[in-house]
Amino acid sequence: MTDLTKLSLADARKGLKAKSFTATELTGAYLKAIDVANPSLNAYVAVTPDQALEMAKASDEKLSKGQGGTLEGIPLGIKDLFATKGVHTQAASHILDGFKPEYESTVTANLWRDGAVMLGKLNMDEFAMGSSNETSYYGPVVSPFRAEGSNAKLVPGGSSGGSAAAVSAWLCAAATATDTGGSIRQPAAFTGTVGIKPTYGRCSRWGTVAFASSLDQAGPIARTVKDAALMMTSMSGFDVKDSTSVDLAVPDFAAAVERGVKGLVIGVPREYRMDGMPAEIERLWSQGLEWLKAEGATVRDISLPHTKYALPAYYIVAPAEASSNLARYDGVKYGLRVSGKDITDMYELTRAAGFGREVKRRIMIGTYVLSAGYFDAFYVKAQKVRTLIKKDFEDAFNAGVDAILTPATPSAAFGVGDEALAADPVAMYLNDVFTVTVNMAGLPGIAVPAGKDAAGLPLGLQLIGKPFDEETLFAAARVIEKSAAMDFSPKPWW
Repeated sequence: MTDLTKLSLADARKGLKAKSFTATELTGAYLKAIDVANPSLNAYVAVTPDQALEMAKASDEKLSKGQGGTLEGIPLGIKDLFATKGVHTQAASHILDGFKPEYESTVTANLWRDGAVMLGKLNMDEFAMGSSNETSYYGPVVSPFRAEGSNAKLVPGGSSGGSAAAVSAWLCAAATATDTGGSIRQPAAFTGTVGIKPTYGRCSRWGTVAFASSLDQAGPIARTVKDAALMMTSMSGFDVKDSTSVDLAVPDFAAAVERGVKGLVIGVPREYRMDGMPAEIERLWSQGLEWLKAEGATVRDISLPHTKYALPAYYIVAPAEASSNLARYDGVKYGLRVSGKDITDMYELTRAAGFGREVKRRIMIGTYVLSAGYFDAFYVKAQKVRTLIKKDFEDAFNAGVDAILTPATPSAAFGVGDEALAADPVAMYLNDVFTVTVNMAGLPGIAVPAGKDAAGLPLGLQLIGKPFDEETLFAAARVIEKSAAMDFSPKPWW
C-alpha cells in the first residue's frame, strides 16, 4: 500500500470512498508520522490522538454505509488560533495558559460537519504576529526543507508556520490557517504548498482569536490547488455570529480548478518590481506570465500607484487593532494570572509575563498611534491610504483585468535565528511587502509553488483576484501548478 500520508487530500477522499483503506488507518498513519517528525519540526503544540481516532471511527461507520460529508475521514491540522471545544487553544501565547474553550469556532465546526478529523493544534507566531514562526511561546517551527548541502535550520514562514510545515512534511492532509498581512501566503511560498487568503468576509471569524479584526481572514494551506479548493468550500459560508461575514452562496471551488485561463487578462503591477529584487524572483515572475500566456491569457502592465504606502499603513492599522483586541487579556477570567498587590498591579504583571516581545512591541505601537494627539496623524491617515490602495485595485479590475500576478515573497526561506532580521524588526516586516496590499483591500490572494532557488528551496507566485472571485484564482493557480510540474516535497531529514 502507498504511504497513506503521501496521498493528496483529493486522492485520500477517493481511496476512502473506494474502501481502499479506512479513515482509522489513514488517521493512524498521520499520528505515527507526527510522533516521528514533530520533535524535530515542532509543528504541533498539542496532538489529540484519542479524539482523532474517535472521529475517524465515526467516519468509517458513515463511509461503510455510503454516507459522509465532503471531507469524511480526512485528517487535518488546526492552527492554534481557532477555538476547538475542550482542546488547547492558546494562540501560541503564555497569556492564554491552560485555556480550553467551551465552544467551537465556526470554521472548525464547518469542517467537522463535513466529516474531517482533528489531529491536533498547530504552532504559530504568538497571536499571529510574525513572519517566521519564531515568536511562539512554544518555540520556533523548523521548516522541513533544507538548502542543498546544508544542515542549517530554516523558518517555515509565519504566522501560519506550523500549518505550512505540517502540510509540507506530510503530518496532515491539509490545515487551517489565517492571514492578516500574508500569514497564509508567505509560509505556503516558503514550504512548497498552496495557500489561499479568501476575500474578507468569505470565512467566518467567529471563534478565531483576533489580531486585527478588519484584516484577519481564515483560509487553508494544502498540498495542491485542488486540495485547497476542497478545503475552502468546507471552511467558507455565511455566519450570523460574525457581522463581517458576507451572505453569499459558497461556490464549488474544486469545480473551477480545471477551468483554465483562456480569455483572461492578467495584470502585472509595475510597482511590485522592487529595487534589489533577486534575479531568481524576477525570472520566476516572467516564467509565470509565460505559462499563463501559453494557456490563452493576455498579459497587461498595470499601475497600483499607492503600493509603496501599503506596508507603513499596514503597520499602523494592524497594531492599532491588536492593541484594542489584546486589551481583554488581563488575568481576570482565564489564562495566566500573576498576583499583585492590587488589581492594577495584577494586570500589569500578568501582561508583562504573558506577552512575548513581538506582541508587546505591536501593542505599544498600536497604543501610541491611537493616543490623543497622534490618532489623526497616524491612524486616520493610514485608513485614508488604505482607501486609496483599495481604489487602485478597483481601477485595475474595472479596466478589464481579471487577476493580478506578483511574486509571493521577496526571497526563499531564511535561517532560524537570522541575526540581521532579529536585530531589525522592519527588515522582518519587509517579508510581507507583496502580501499586505491584499489584506488592506480585502481581496482574495493565492500563493502557489512555481519554482526553486539555486539552493533547491521553494519559491511561490501570488495571484490576486476580484472580491469573491476565488474561482478565477484557483483556475489560474492550477495552470501555474501544471506548468511548473515540479515535485515540491521536502527530503525527510527528521
